[in-house]
Amino acid sequence: MKKLVSLMAIIAIILASNCSRIPENNDPIIGIWAKTAISNNSETGRQNNRQEWIFNDVFLGRYHSYSGNTLDVKTDFSWTVADGVYTISYPGTDMPNDTVSLKQSEEGKILEDPQGNILAHRE
Repeated sequence: MKKLVSLMAIIAIILASNCSRIPENNDPIIGIWAKTAISNNSETGRQNNRQEWIFNDVFLGRYHSYSGNTLDVKTDFSWTVADGVYTISYPGTDMPNDTVSLKQSEEGKILEDPQGNILAHRE
């Protein structure tokens, strides 16, 4: 009887593990996106400011903001997509949500906000 119960338990585990497959997410936003700007400051001179979004396939990501070589902000974000419009949320911060669309430009793929401003370029 113990052998039968053990066999049934093994079969149940195998069946349960086969049914819990995570669907593959091939969204075109997955990857690294960045925006670089150069600012002129009378005290420090020219400074390179960079923002970076790393999107992964489980609707999460990591955001970094650099001033020169100094990391100013590092936080996680979540993202959703509906009708080709992506919403990027930064939970636990006071950063506002970003709403963007994926566009093709002469420079490559870009993330563009509803006003037509470029949020980031694909790297």
